[in-house]
Amino acid sequence: MNDKGQVVAYLRVSTTHQKLDRQQDITEGTDKVFEEHASGTTRERPQLKAMLDYVREGDHIRVWSMDRLARSLLDLQNIVGELVSRGVSVEFVKNNLTFQPNAKKDPYATFQLQILGAVAELERNIIMERQAEGIAKAKLAGKYAGRKPSLTSDQVSNARERIALGVPKAAVARDLGVCRATLYRALADDAADVQVSA
Repeated sequence: MNDKGQVVAYLRVSTTHQKLDRQQDITEGTDKVFEEHASGTTRERPQLKAMLDYVREGDHIRVWSMDRLARSLLDLQNIVGELVSRGVSVEFVKNNLTFQPNAKKDPYATFQLQILGAVAELERNIIMERQAEGIAKAKLAGKYAGRKPSLTSDQVSNARERIALGVPKAAVARDLGVCRATLYRALADDAADVQVSA
């Protein structure tokens, strides 16, 4: 793809259950591959950060699709804009679209990025909406229990007793293997349940 720089691939799956199989095709002929196995915002993706730190002027990045690189249109524009301004080209294989450093001022390329990014964001939002509708239907049918509580009621009662004896909440949380925020939330939920039943 380019003579002086490296070809770098960035792959990402949103959940631990998904596989990178479909995206593996883009790794052929690459010098380096960064694989992300988590969802989250741009700041929560260590492999994306590592790739952004790794690439240099003249390098070429391959990504399967726009939604694999960014979680929102603004993120997409910022990431691609930053890379192109640093002299790095970005290729979206599924979208058959490449952004070159010398084209950074090209209004048509910018327009394409915005349109395709908006379509990817819309598609993601539709999927999330369908997922929420499915969960709501399952709840109405009594088939959806939701997420399992982090702490059992016995653990919360035990934690409340230890805190009453003067044990710091941080120590109680550590002993239970949860963060303090989880302990605080469990204590608050338990207190709300007690008030409702009283």
